[in-house]
Amino acid sequence: MKLCLITEKFYLAHKIKLEKMDNIEVEKAKAHIIVEIIEYVPNSVVIKSIIKKTTGNISVVSVDGGEAMTEKTIPFDTFVQIIDGKAEIVIDGKSNLLDTGQSIILPAHTSNIVKANERFKMISTIIKSGYE
Repeated sequence: MKLCLITEKFYLAHKIKLEKMDNIEVEKAKAHIIVEIIEYVPNSVVIKSIIKKTTGNISVVSVDGGEAMTEKTIPFDTFVQIIDGKAEIVIDGKSNLLDTGQSIILPAHTSNIVKANERFKMISTIIKSGYE
């Protein structure tokens, strides 16, 4: 896998494996089983772009048990849906336990942490339009 140097350092420092696809996005006009297009990788967080546009993006993420994404605050609302397993989503210090099929909106400008007490997969949707 070849990533640009800055991106590679960021992802290695945060134990995130970014899977690149030939065209970055998942093939259009073809049915997909989203939970099957990403695999669990031991001791890792894997992120695969479904759609990536300047106005927002949709990604599918797998998080191995015991892992967590770095605490962050982003300037856009983010919709997260758990598609396999169970996740702990902490928003401004308040813990939310989500099971397969459940979803939550991470409000813009709030700190959040995504934790895997056990492994899980999720879809993350960020819409940037309307924040101009």
